[in-house]
Amino acid sequence: MIGIPADRRMLGAHPFHGVGEKYIRAVVDAAGALPLLIPALGDEIGYDELLGHVDGILFTGSPSNVEPRHYAGEPSEPGTKHDPERDATTLPLIPRAVDAGVPVLGICRGFQEMNVAFGGTLWQKLQEQPGLLDHREDLSQPLDAQYAPAHEVTLVEGGMLRGIAGVDRLWVNSLHSQGVRELAPGLTIEARAPDGVVEAFRVDRAPRFALAVQWHPEWQVMGNSFSRALFAAFGAASAGRAEVRQG
Repeated sequence: MIGIPADRRMLGAHPFHGVGEKYIRAVVDAAGALPLLIPALGDEIGYDELLGHVDGILFTGSPSNVEPRHYAGEPSEPGTKHDPERDATTLPLIPRAVDAGVPVLGICRGFQEMNVAFGGTLWQKLQEQPGLLDHREDLSQPLDAQYAPAHEVTLVEGGMLRGIAGVDRLWVNSLHSQGVRELAPGLTIEARAPDGVVEAFRVDRAPRFALAVQWHPEWQVMGNSFSRALFAAFGAASAGRAEVRQG
C-alpha cells in the first residue's frame, strides 16, 4: 500500500482533497501497489498511525508551490498558487517517513518539498536567474507537447538513478519554474540539468528507498522504460517494507 498525500482545493464553495490520476495510475500500473490517498489535514491524520499502515509514500507534483516562509524565501508574487494544508501535512511527514524506514519517492513539488523538509531552499523562478534555463512548459501547447522530453540530465556515477537507468544520461520532461537553490544537508545529488540545476537527489540517512526527481516520470509511465524501472524499484522497496510490517 503506497500513500499519496492530497492537494486541498476549493471547488466552488467547498474544499476537496484530491490527487492527479496519473500518479494513482503509476502506483497501480508501474509500482504494482494499492494507492491510499492521504487527506491534507496536517497532524490530525496521526503520523505514527499512518506510517504503521503504509508501505511507501509518493509525494506528487501539483499546480501549487511550497510557501516560501518554510525556507526563509522572498514573498511570493501575487497570484502564486499555494496549498498551506498540504505543506502542513507533507513537510512534517517526510522526515518521519524516512526515519521510520518507509520508502519515499518525490516528484516535482514533492521533490521541492523533500528539499525544504530537510532544510534546503528554493529558487522561485529559475528562468530569472542568470545562466539558468527556462524549465517551464509551454502552456499553449497540448499536453503531449508539454510533457515531451525537454532536456538531458546527467546521472551521477555510483548513484541510485544510474543503477536503475543503466546509462549516464536521460532525456526528461520539464514543467517547473521553482527549483533547488541550496540542497539540504544530508541529501546527495543524483542528477543535474545542463545548466547545473539539481534534477534528482537521494536521502543519505534513509534505511530504504528515498529518492526525488524534478521531472515527471509518472506521465505515460508505461511507455517509458526508465520511468517504469523507477516506479518498479519504488514498488519493490515498498513490497519489502510490507513484508517486514506484516511479519
